Amino acid sequence: MMQDALPAFVLNSKTLPRKPMSETPANSTESSAQAEPQRPGLSDERLMLAFTQGSAEAFTELFHRYKQPIYGFFCRRLADPANAEELTQETFFALLRAASRYEPRALFRTYLYAIGFKILRAHRRKAAFRAAFLGYRNSLPDPSKADSNESALWVRRAVEKLDPLDREIVMLREFEQLSYAEIADLLHLPLNTVRSRLFRARTALRELLEPSASAAKNVTAYPEPQTSPSGAAPTTPRKGESA
Repeated sequence: MMQDALPAFVLNSKTLPRKPMSETPANSTESSAQAEPQRPGLSDERLMLAFTQGSAEAFTELFHRYKQPIYGFFCRRLADPANAEELTQETFFALLRAASRYEPRALFRTYLYAIGFKILRAHRRKAAFRAAFLGYRNSLPDPSKADSNESALWVRRAVEKLDPLDREIVMLREFEQLSYAEIADLLHLPLNTVRSRLFRARTALRELLEPSASAAKNVTAYPEPQTSPSGAAPTTPRKGESA
């Protein structure tokens, strides 16, 4: 059975990385090359096709390439790293179950992130249900609490203030490093919409992350009243009096 190809360490959550989320964009090629051997010349799509034909080694290679990027994908959207580990496992299990239906119509990583999105939406629906009906408020994702680093926390909070769709586009571009075309395919949006919304989101982030510039503008627009040489504020002449 194909499910026998699932690496043993997928079943053991201790093997998945338990380290704080990094704001550095994930590069699947670079990150996997440091820890796992690569198969140069074999694309993700060819590996997936080989897996559908029964190659367990092909699936293991795909897992090595994408376990950290997918884990980071969930870490950036969930507060609890344990939930991120669990959903990472679910994503690869879903990939196993869907292997027989796989068709290389798009890039493999777009296909894999689409699976991740479906699992994330299902998790959020369950979390919202628990929060609304069972009172488990802490089950709702709050990524702003997941990192104690001051600068990272500042960036995270700024991202959280964006429109939800703009926020997702920014994260897919800057952290997952997907191309415009991949983001458009993944979110079912026109390519020009992705470009325009990404530009708008980056502009909004720039303004949110530059409070000193905004403060300077406010000071210029609303200058403080001048004081007399004695230190007292100038008085307004009454009607009929000369200044």
